[in-house]
Amino acid sequence: MKDEFSKISSSSKQMLQNVPVTTTNIDDEKFEEAPTWVAVITVLSFALHTALGWLRDFLRYIGLEKKKIVIDPNPKDFAPLYLSYECFYTRNLYQRVRDVFNQPIVSMAGPIVDVMERVSEDYNWTFRFTGRSLPAINLGSYNYLGFAENRGPCAEQAISAIEACGIATCRTQQYMRTLEFMMTDYLGVEDCIAFGMGFATNALNIPGDLILSDRRNHISIILGARLSGARICTFNHNDMKDLEHHLSEAVGDGQPRKFRPWKKILIIVEGVYSMEGSLCKLPEIVALKKKYKAYLYVDEAHSIGAIGSRGRGVVDYWNVDPNDIDIHMGTFTKSFGSVGGYIAGKKSLVDYIRVHSHSACYSSSMSAPIVYQIISALTIVTGRDGTNDGQKRIRQLSRNVHYFRRQLVDMGFIVYGNKDSPVIPVMLFIPAKIAAVNREMLKRGCAVVTVGFPATKITESRVRFCISASHTKEMLDHALRAFDEVGFLTGLQCSKRNPPRRLYELNPDKYLEEE
Repeated sequence: MKDEFSKISSSSKQMLQNVPVTTTNIDDEKFEEAPTWVAVITVLSFALHTALGWLRDFLRYIGLEKKKIVIDPNPKDFAPLYLSYECFYTRNLYQRVRDVFNQPIVSMAGPIVDVMERVSEDYNWTFRFTGRSLPAINLGSYNYLGFAENRGPCAEQAISAIEACGIATCRTQQYMRTLEFMMTDYLGVEDCIAFGMGFATNALNIPGDLILSDRRNHISIILGARLSGARICTFNHNDMKDLEHHLSEAVGDGQPRKFRPWKKILIIVEGVYSMEGSLCKLPEIVALKKKYKAYLYVDEAHSIGAIGSRGRGVVDYWNVDPNDIDIHMGTFTKSFGSVGGYIAGKKSLVDYIRVHSHSACYSSSMSAPIVYQIISALTIVTGRDGTNDGQKRIRQLSRNVHYFRRQLVDMGFIVYGNKDSPVIPVMLFIPAKIAAVNREMLKRGCAVVTVGFPATKITESRVRFCISASHTKEMLDHALRAFDEVGFLTGLQCSKRNPPRRLYELNPDKYLEEE
């Protein structure tokens, strides 16, 4: 199967290369609601699962339920992990489909991935590996620019770093400073500080007095906001009217009960929202920030490297002055194929973080091979290697995204997000389809990520496709054929805007000519 997907014909490659890279207005983002009958079935399905779960819990409590399949067999001397509804949900819903989450692999997370086959004999409490691996097209990793590879200049640089510096988990700051200087120049800001963990970059560095956070922000932002001790207020996703309402209220009313003005108001948004596939309305947010004299924190974890003509995130995409963003945050785990994160902005801000941030003061620096992986990828993206390989990757990612999304939309699936986003969510709605779609796609040689509660609302389950520059047209077509079959089996093609059509009813190449 690897050989099958590793080759790409010159004709199909040329067809994709002929598609120009375009950007779209934010109004092109699609968030179609479920048809009424789908919404009703979704609610009834969840209500039925809940009712049966409570019934079985009651029968188990009075001793009539003999099967203990949803009870942890080793609870003695352990504190409960969940309380109230989360415990009920874990026992009666999550445990049934646990096999489709956290699936281990035995290869690099490139365009093709080897998924370890496993079986459970105790209703998903434990798993036994069969010793086989299943090769599949990887549509679940954030390998946007295709730098997750075990050969090429990035791998060679990492190997050279291991030979020179060893495989210690940390290293002196000299390598980190080189990376920070390069990121400073890349982002067009005054200074930058790198961290060894992307999640901690958000969780341990968010300042604030009053925080206005988008409701679809990542959990690391939510945790960081809570740890900051600031007052938190959320606004509707990408709703500028709601954001301005909260800003005017905060400026006009001040602090509750005291009525003193807030020392600082911090707006936190993401460049690309990882569950919605949408882009933040950065120009409008910057205008509101200036109008109400607030501060702006932009998380570019999913947008840096993947969005914009130069791959410099939503700032590049919207052609916004980098100095209009007070705090730039991003990670190296997605587009750069490594680990860690960064915060960039004014030199005074970065100097303050170096001295006071827990994730800077009490953590070790990244190991040399990790740093050199990032430096090598960054060198390619910026063109400092003397080639245009970085631009080719950026353009190829854009072509792949447009092609894959357009096919899904025209087949009648409800697809969320922006046309240029490398994250493409397709709505499942009914919770039972989370496992069905995941298992059926893996049978057809495609590894996908299906998402449900608590990452989304209970009634907004979805499958999330992450497109990479390393995906060939043959890979994308194979995935589309597989999802066409699975969508037909599970009844996913329910869009009211685009009537359901099977893939064989479409001309897969007509969009390439039209674009």
